Amino acid sequence: VSMFQTGADGQAYYRTEFSKKYKTELAGTKLTCGVCHANGGKNKKKRNDYGSAVQKALGAKKVKDKAKISKALDEAAKKESHMKGKTFGDLIKAGTLPAEPEKK
Repeated sequence: VSMFQTGADGQAYYRTEFSKKYKTELAGTKLTCGVCHANGGKNKKKRNDYGSAVQKALGAKKVKDKAKISKALDEAAKKESHMKGKTFGDLIKAGTLPAEPEKK
C-alpha cells in the first residue's frame, strides 16, 4: 500500500488511520491529501464531500484519538457519494477513492 505523504498540516493521524483501515481495498492506489481535500489535496482549507463527511462525524477539529477517527471513517463510509446510489464505502470496497474526480 502506498502511504500518504506526511504534510505540514498536522493531520497525519487521519491519513494514517484511513490508510490502515482501507489497506486491502485500496492496495496499490496512490493515496494523497486529495482523499479529503479539494483540488486533489492542493487546497487544504477546503474539504471535498468525503472530507466533509469525515469532519462532521468527528464533531471536532484535530481529533487524535484513533478509535474516534476510525469510528468517523466508518460513519463517513455510510454517506451518499457523488455517484448516485453509491456510498463512500461502496466506492472504497470497489477499490476507488471516495473523493469526486477532479474536473478538467
